[in-house]
Amino acid sequence: MSWGSELWDQFDNLEKHTQWGIDFLERYAKFVKERSEIEINYAKQIRTLSKKYQPKKNSREEEESKYTFCRAFVTTLNELNDYAGQHEVIAENLTSQIIGELSRYLQDLKTERKTHFHDGRKAQQHMEGSWKQLESCKRKFERDCKEADKAKQYFDKMDADINVTKADVEKARQQAAARQQMAADSKSDYSSYLQKFNQEQNEHYYTVIPNIFQKVQDMEEKRIERMGACMKAFADVERQVIPIVGKCLDGMTKAAEAIQPKTDSKQVVESYKSGFEPPGDVEFEDYGQAMKRAVSECSLSNSRGEARDRPAGRGKAKLWPFLKSKNKGSGPEDYSHLPPEQRKKKLQGKLDELNKDIQKETEQRDALTKMKDVYVKNPQMGDAASVDPRLDELGRNIQRLQSEVRKFEGWLAEAEERLPSKGDTHRRSALYESAGGNGNCAQDRESPDGSYTEEHNSEIHVKADVADAKPPAAGAPDFDDEFDDDESLPTIGNCKALYPFDGHNEGTISVAEGEPLHVIEEDKGDGWTRVRRNHDEEGYVPTSYLELFLGTDAKGAVTYI
Repeated sequence: MSWGSELWDQFDNLEKHTQWGIDFLERYAKFVKERSEIEINYAKQIRTLSKKYQPKKNSREEEESKYTFCRAFVTTLNELNDYAGQHEVIAENLTSQIIGELSRYLQDLKTERKTHFHDGRKAQQHMEGSWKQLESCKRKFERDCKEADKAKQYFDKMDADINVTKADVEKARQQAAARQQMAADSKSDYSSYLQKFNQEQNEHYYTVIPNIFQKVQDMEEKRIERMGACMKAFADVERQVIPIVGKCLDGMTKAAEAIQPKTDSKQVVESYKSGFEPPGDVEFEDYGQAMKRAVSECSLSNSRGEARDRPAGRGKAKLWPFLKSKNKGSGPEDYSHLPPEQRKKKLQGKLDELNKDIQKETEQRDALTKMKDVYVKNPQMGDAASVDPRLDELGRNIQRLQSEVRKFEGWLAEAEERLPSKGDTHRRSALYESAGGNGNCAQDRESPDGSYTEEHNSEIHVKADVADAKPPAAGAPDFDDEFDDDESLPTIGNCKALYPFDGHNEGTISVAEGEPLHVIEEDKGDGWTRVRRNHDEEGYVPTSYLELFLGTDAKGAVTYI
């Protein structure tokens, strides 16, 4: 159905309709643009969310990466980041395939529409001018006919009047004839122009206007077809990313299915296992009979009973020495503040890092060495001497790292030698308790006086033998002790330091090897003895570092190891 034949008289309506079609197409282009902006903002928010919950570069996050559920969450975040990337692809394709194309097409469409309707309006104006010319010829013909009739009537009147001269009659006859000739000429012009107008009108309504309206119809159909193609592209843009989005979702699903509760439970054991044996049974202490020092007894004197006779404030003088450290530092470089198993793992991890650094530095050195050889053989390619400073720096770095490796290998060998076996109950687990506070070990108990102690059978009394004695691991934790400045505790014995002790933590005291000291409070099962120096300095020292001489009836020296 052609607009030229069916809508030949609807020029104004077609002009309004085509303008509405262009406005609608602009509205659709705006819709796609806003959709693209939504996709960009959504992708940005998803990326921000993924980045926010990505693990940070710290030791805590490294510990979390050991667990399958943490790794699954990181995988989910990575897949979510890729998912956001697909929404960015949607926005980019919408902009390039639809918005950009529509913008250019709209400009061409507006120009084409303007041309067609300008031609139609020009044709209409021509027909209106022809019509006006036809009307002018018609009116002239009508006017000339009337003038001819009047002239003829006047001639007839003059010819019938006998009183009129012959000259007047002749004049009236000539005037009537002239008028008749003018009327005949006007009739001829009118007839000729009418025929011309009819031809032009026929051509206008059956050729010119149909051709223009056909072009307008084709333009409108192309607009509709282009809009349909854009809507199809709108759907295809999203359909193209569905496979990749599906892979992202599949990755999240696989990550979730890879979570292994049993493996994570085993990792907890690997992360926090101290390597110590559980404490044995607590021995019965009969306070109804006199205390006698023997190899199997768990206290050095009856000072525990004396402590009950002291004032109330004195009974709480000593608190559990293995509370969380007030020092927030990272601990000694050799990780001696950690339990044996954890120390061994930390040292092994540090060695792995150092070996990777050595490998990296070595690869750089080898590459620079090859570059220098090339420069030596081909001086035009570069100066060989310019590489020497970097080679020297890499050599120093490798030597430093190798020195670090030897140092940590020594500490690792020491940790493996000190790792207690299942039958080894000579080492006291409290000495390896973390100063950073990972919670008390399994062997921690609460004594009747409110302080925490270890099991008594985890220590033994032996005769002092300096040759066989070995100091425990350094780096004892901080004390949270309260000292009474108003009244000093009585001396219950003497002791001598077998090994030097630094005493960096709060509540401890540093001693030198062989230094004599006064014992003011015995070991209550926690592995620490309270000593005094020069009547003004006092603090705790590991019992295994001391050779004790308690009481006047002591048969010999007592040493804790």
